[in-house]
Amino acid sequence: MSAAGMGTAGKSTEGTGLPDGAWPRFHDACRRLGALVVHVVFRVRVHRGELIPRTGPLVLVSNHTAFLDGPVLFCVVRRRSVFLVKHENYRGLLGRFLRRLGQLPVRRGTPDRTPLLTAVRLLRSGGVVAVFPEGTRGTGEVAQAQHGAAWLARSGEALVLPVACRGIRRPPGSRRRFRPRVDVLVGEPFAVPMGKGRVVLAAATERVRSELSGLVTELDRLLAGELGAPKKAKGERA
Repeated sequence: MSAAGMGTAGKSTEGTGLPDGAWPRFHDACRRLGALVVHVVFRVRVHRGELIPRTGPLVLVSNHTAFLDGPVLFCVVRRRSVFLVKHENYRGLLGRFLRRLGQLPVRRGTPDRTPLLTAVRLLRSGGVVAVFPEGTRGTGEVAQAQHGAAWLARSGEALVLPVACRGIRRPPGSRRRFRPRVDVLVGEPFAVPMGKGRVVLAAATERVRSELSGLVTELDRLLAGELGAPKKAKGERA
């Protein structure tokens, strides 16, 4: 085991669900502290949180509208999770923080299989890897999706967990908000089509996009009141 693969106090990160160079205890402490901060800054409601599997490999996919989507999901998902983060953020102190936290840098538009292969290894050991399938921030309707999430689910033999998030992005033209409400809706985990080839990968990618897009639509209808006043279900946290 190389020095890069050692965690806090020289302990191995193998079996922790985190990549080499991460500090598991640091990761857990940041997640717990972050959850407290998130619930102070936002009024967070997690709907159907009981659908998040407590164990097993999982590719978490979510819509992406704001920079804070990742940090908020990292804090409210009660499992160690590794997010694929754009490489530009890995500079200076922030870069060191992200590496110790166990997040993976990804170069957009450049063929770099190293972080993806690391993510597959983490999945095969039962970990959670989080991906924004759209590839960049947008309106969050998930009109398109990149192949990465489906490829990871196939290669890592993992279920896909769709998660829709609304409320973090400030509506255009609106004033600064005090403790805005953020709603996170968890969908049913599902398996993507298995097999090799571009056709199968394209089908798997469309399944990911369709499931996530449908979940975003469901959350929008819920917030618009089209489904009636939401009741607090088991697993929902205020």
